[in-house]
Amino acid sequence: MSETQNIIENFSRLNRKQKIQVLTNLLKESPEDMQWLEQLWVQPINNNSDSESIGENVVSHFLLPYSIAPNFIINDNLYFIPMVTEESSVVAAASSAAKFWLHKGGFRSTVIATTKVGQIHFTWSGNYQHLRSFLPNLKEKLMTSVNYHIRNMVGRGGGVKEIELLDFTDRLHDYYQIKVLFETADAMGANLINSCLEEMAKALRYFMHENFEGNEGNCNIIMSILSNYTPDCLVECSVQCKIEQFKAIAGDLTPVEFANKFKLAIDIANIDIYRATTHNKGIFNGIDAVAIATGNDYRAIEAGGHSYASNDGRYKSLTHIELKNDIFTYTLRVPISLGTVGGLTSIHPLARLSLKILKQPTASELMQIAAAVGLANNFSAIRALITSGIQKGHMKLHLNNILSFIKANESEKEEAKHFFRERTVSYAAVQDFINNVRNQSKV
Repeated sequence: MSETQNIIENFSRLNRKQKIQVLTNLLKESPEDMQWLEQLWVQPINNNSDSESIGENVVSHFLLPYSIAPNFIINDNLYFIPMVTEESSVVAAASSAAKFWLHKGGFRSTVIATTKVGQIHFTWSGNYQHLRSFLPNLKEKLMTSVNYHIRNMVGRGGGVKEIELLDFTDRLHDYYQIKVLFETADAMGANLINSCLEEMAKALRYFMHENFEGNEGNCNIIMSILSNYTPDCLVECSVQCKIEQFKAIAGDLTPVEFANKFKLAIDIANIDIYRATTHNKGIFNGIDAVAIATGNDYRAIEAGGHSYASNDGRYKSLTHIELKNDIFTYTLRVPISLGTVGGLTSIHPLARLSLKILKQPTASELMQIAAAVGLANNFSAIRALITSGIQKGHMKLHLNNILSFIKANESEKEEAKHFFRERTVSYAAVQDFINNVRNQSKV
């Protein structure tokens, strides 16, 4: 049978149960096998949180754990931080670091800048200097075209901060760019920025037609879109303590050995892209979990962060370490574009609850919180790597997941935890152990 015979026209117009029936027919699954789609469907609390109106072609919910990392001190304020992640070790790592730094001053976060960038990409065959002479008038027209759309943003202290004309014709034939700098206050602002850019693009095309003759009167708008590279939407977070205070977590190392080995781990992440990628991934483990819990776009954050990690042409660590006068200072600097109004932050009930748990932060405050969790996760990862190894903590949590999956009872779980205390954990090994325990209980 040709695969084209299975094509379903107008799938999006079907209701949810009809979509599930289509899947059942296509996969030739029994209704019992498809029951998870119904069992994991969460009834909306109200119309504003209806996932069918938020998503597209929704048939069920893919539920992730909603966890709390307690006792974070950030800028002298105590936070219980919501985190959404499928990886239990991420929450455990954040909580462990928060506990260690709790009585050592906690995390110090500072927002350096909050500017976001939008771009109008266009080609034009005219004289660049001629266009530059019209730039003041062009800026005025572009601003006027979006004044209505940004009035609320301006009321919150935001708006369009700068408009630049960039000439890239030395790299791409006839290619120019209008670069627009936005301050979006407490909104992430992606949709508004894109709407403004499209209005500006219309104004640009009209301006060229009105002020230039012949071919110079025509410009080809290629696209108008915000950039997820946000080097000027930047937050910095650091922790600091006396090196001797590492005695409690240094394992077999002395505090000085621990600090020096920690620094070597960061130095490696600054010269080796393979290590740097994993190092930075550990940072985003925490940042992403906070972003998801608050209804923000973690994919945009990661894209901007990884680009920033290579802003000098070489991908490296997003963290910096200093050992000076017996003081350990560890700092993260990363672009994070977050919002606390609009989008899912206002619609999703758990996103709204997350912001309440976080004391209704401004966008800048949420940036500082997310950066602290990112640094916490990274600190815990490096600590584990240079002492007991990363797998000890991971495998403990992995063992719990396996035992739950194979439906071990409490007695079996205790026996398994004791047995695997010093042994390698794998699904096969745990399954064999539990089978042996069950067989012995039958004798």
